[in-house]
Amino acid sequence: MAEMIDIEQMEEKVILVAVSGQETDDVRSDLRDFTEDSVAELAELVKTAGASVVGTMIQKRELIHPGTYVGTGKVAELAAMIAELGATGIVCDDELSPAQLKNLEEALATKVMDRTLIILDIFAARATTSEGKIQVELAQLKYRLSRLTGLGRSMSRLGGGIGTRGPGEKKLETDRRLIKNRIAQLNRELKEVRQHREITRAKRMRKQIPVAAIVGYTNAGKSTLLNRLTDAGVLEEDKLFATLDPTTRTLALSGSQEILLTDTVGFIRKLPHHLIEAFRSTLEEAKYADYILHVVDASNPQCEQQMHIVYDTLYHLGIQDKTIVTLFNKQDAVTDPEPLRDFKADHTLAISAREGTGLEELKELLSRLLRENKVLVERTVAYADAGILQQIRSRGELLEEEYRPEGIYIRAYVPMELYGKL
Repeated sequence: MAEMIDIEQMEEKVILVAVSGQETDDVRSDLRDFTEDSVAELAELVKTAGASVVGTMIQKRELIHPGTYVGTGKVAELAAMIAELGATGIVCDDELSPAQLKNLEEALATKVMDRTLIILDIFAARATTSEGKIQVELAQLKYRLSRLTGLGRSMSRLGGGIGTRGPGEKKLETDRRLIKNRIAQLNRELKEVRQHREITRAKRMRKQIPVAAIVGYTNAGKSTLLNRLTDAGVLEEDKLFATLDPTTRTLALSGSQEILLTDTVGFIRKLPHHLIEAFRSTLEEAKYADYILHVVDASNPQCEQQMHIVYDTLYHLGIQDKTIVTLFNKQDAVTDPEPLRDFKADHTLAISAREGTGLEELKELLSRLLRENKVLVERTVAYADAGILQQIRSRGELLEEEYRPEGIYIRAYVPMELYGKL
């Protein structure tokens, strides 16, 4: 009997490379260097993707080198670092152009990756639903399509064998055509998924159940919050992008009120535009929500920068003029006694989703917000019109109900359209 051989997958060892000093749109709220924070986050991304970081190189220069990302002198230093540390590749903190990718691979003779590629790889590993897999593959193909020309001579070979002689079609052109065909097919599938999502959303709107979208920086505790409030059973993990696929659950509030909570994909700095486009249908759950629950990791030293990135992403998605409740999460891990503030939020609360502290206050706040759009009525409804009570229970908040000889006395919060019927 043949002996089974266990093949162990070798862990990749990478060197992180970044350029400091170029203009950024991010607000630097403290004296810590923005690039160092970004590289620290890149290290977490690399760890989540399954590789280990063996070295870091940060070059200070005004602009990114158009041909090699870092300067030519640093490329030589990088080659020496790779040999010394036994690295299997490098990861650049910005998205590389096809020319930069090609030149670095030729100069270093090693695997070259960028931040976008790492994020796409994590998304591909975490996507579980058909919609998530479609969105990730679409983003990956768009990323590859723009970089085919950067792969050099290997993409320009003519096909071999009988039937392929003559001018033919270059491998580059063949691959580009195949990728475009696959992108078109995925777009059609995604359109069907989007239509299904719109039908589901329309059903919710007809039932007039309010919706709150949970948004926030990746690993801020959104899934933990949803699980604690609704027992959703969503994966909780102390990693970036632990969950991708949106989950919607009903939260019961006081007075028989209900609100739908929808978890969304986490945001991150330098979020690739390929992903924003591919996940637009998922992120639009926040666009059509009535309220935004903005979860912030209050224990993170860069939480103010993360809050800015979340608001910037919401702005680019066209999500504005919503009632925002900012939840400063992970209070059990906070060491700085100075309370955080969010001047863009309508309401703020300090909570710990893991410990369950502050969640009752959150439910009370949501109950008050739902009542703001309703009218308090006290009426005696004739028994012949008792059917309206079911509408009050489903769309309003029935506080008191007493059966009297002249009719049914009610005291309730009802929406304006129902108030007209009363």
